[in-house]
Amino acid sequence: MPAIPPLYIDPEKAPEVVALSRTAIDKLEAAGEFPKRRKLSARRVAYLYRELVEWAESRPVSDLLPVPPASQQAE
Repeated sequence: MPAIPPLYIDPEKAPEVVALSRTAIDKLEAAGEFPKRRKLSARRVAYLYRELVEWAESRPVSDLLPVPPASQQAE
């Protein structure tokens, strides 16, 4: 049976999911450029996993070239 992805992600775990710092996420969320947290109870919020995945998939493809291995940089 395949693993079921989580429905909600704690704000502390969101950086691991989207590979950004907590500060970067907070700034993007405040600017309306990142999914908003959902209210789960009176004192608990979390991100909807599906929205984090959709946001990550919407990021543009990078045109930066990969950094060559250190052994090739000296040549």
